[in-house]
Amino acid sequence: MSERSLRGRVLFASILWTIGLVFLLSMAFSHIFEHLPRSYVITHLHGFLQAPLVILGATLCLVAALLHARRTLASVDNLHTRLTRVRAGGARRMEGEYPSEVQPLVDDLNALLEQREQAIRRAIAKAGDLAHGLKTPLAVLSQDAARARAAGQVEIADSLDQQVVRMQRQVDYHLAHARAAASGATGGTSASVKESVDGLTRALLRLHAERSLTIDANVPSGLQVRVQREDLDEMLGNLLDNACKWTRSRIVVGATVDGDKTTITVDDDGCGIAEEMREAVLRRGVRADEAAPGTGLGLAIVRDLAELYGGSITLDVSSLGGLRASLRVPSSR
Repeated sequence: MSERSLRGRVLFASILWTIGLVFLLSMAFSHIFEHLPRSYVITHLHGFLQAPLVILGATLCLVAALLHARRTLASVDNLHTRLTRVRAGGARRMEGEYPSEVQPLVDDLNALLEQREQAIRRAIAKAGDLAHGLKTPLAVLSQDAARARAAGQVEIADSLDQQVVRMQRQVDYHLAHARAAASGATGGTSASVKESVDGLTRALLRLHAERSLTIDANVPSGLQVRVQREDLDEMLGNLLDNACKWTRSRIVVGATVDGDKTTITVDDDGCGIAEEMREAVLRRGVRADEAAPGTGLGLAIVRDLAELYGGSITLDVSSLGGLRASLRVPSSR
């Protein structure tokens, strides 16, 4: 029996307690019967009653001890269940009442969770303020680029536009990180995969209307993941935008649940990515085609956000002939 097992120690103590009570009861009954008149009836009554009374007393003590031990351990199991729920994002606090020895620990844990949540909210607010403060300088640079282009300075205008886009993507990248870290820390986050996919599909089909693309979304309704909606849109938006960029005509989006994880797949019928490049394009600043427009942050953002939520992204060959991107994130319970 492990000395670290509270359950084992409680049960062992209960058994010892019961054995002690049995011996005490046995001695008490023996003492009582020894002082009774030694008539024939009492003598036989003594022999008849002694064993059943001891057995009955032992049984009652054993049942009472086990029930008490079960009740005590039930509170510990309940604590573990609720802590697991907080960690999984199903709750923000440890609710309920616990034994007096455990309650102070639960109160301190709730206070720590509250303090951490407040610190994260302040950090997110500061990150938002920083992003908002950068909007004006970026807008000014965009206007300067437009004026330079109008003046015939196309090369300068292109350079400015490129840097503005790069800076904006960096701001979005770090804001997404901050949101994901906050969501993972505070818990209680949930987003509908179908709603996110449907919204992104409508937007991308309008954006690429001249190409007559087809996006088939096979996502079960009611499927929820433990990801903030903005971050789910960010990840799926990058994957779908990448698929739209390289597909010939068709994209298929699917989703399956495997245990506590949900896998969202995006398949296209494009040219795909060479096997030796699949890991590289998930790193920041790396693009499969340097001639194509972009900053090389899209897939890196997806990977980093997925890892912040305890998930992952993998690239493989699609059954459509192009690329399959598989995003794996925690399911919402």
